[in-house]
Amino acid sequence: MKKENILILAAHPDDGEFGCGASIHRLSKKYEIHYAAFSPCIKSLPKGSKDTIMFEELKKAAKHLNIKIKNIKFFNYPVRDFFKHRQDILEDMIKLRKQIKPKQIFLPNSNDRHQDHQVIHNEGVRAFKNNNILGYELPWNNIKSINNYFIEISEKNLTAKWKAINEYKSQNFRKYKSFDLFKGLALVRGVQINKKYAESFELIKWNI
Repeated sequence: MKKENILILAAHPDDGEFGCGASIHRLSKKYEIHYAAFSPCIKSLPKGSKDTIMFEELKKAAKHLNIKIKNIKFFNYPVRDFFKHRQDILEDMIKLRKQIKPKQIFLPNSNDRHQDHQVIHNEGVRAFKNNNILGYELPWNNIKSINNYFIEISEKNLTAKWKAINEYKSQNFRKYKSFDLFKGLALVRGVQINKKYAESFELIKWNI
């Protein structure tokens, strides 16, 4: 029986791993996972880095989360300038919707303050308005957040998430690239649902 599809929308190649990597790993047993990254983040890379380094790192990270390389879609929008390309991004998302026919969408939540994440959220909600949509959390971008949907995760799921994140060597300078941070957050979200570990989301739309 053919698996139904889940689509991860990520402004930058590592957003999905940071925001919902453990859930992706868990859901990959039941669903076919697709991943769309909208920028190679060239202007944000450490000096001397290859322009394509984050796309290369995403391919390595995907293996830890059971995402097939053929299911990764790369776009080349300029980092921090997505707002100039909103319509093009929307049209690319509509193409993805028609090609993949996803059952469920993961995208940045509505309180994410990063300008590129806001565009992916807003255009994603427009393009996939008839789909189930969950907004993942990236705490360093949130002053406040809505956490009203939880996915229980295992130690194995959490380990896979960290292995995926750790493939992004170009991002080693980020303070939030920390196993302690993600394990601590998973413990907090787990306590909220009386489980050991969980990831939390903003429930944006759900069709039963």
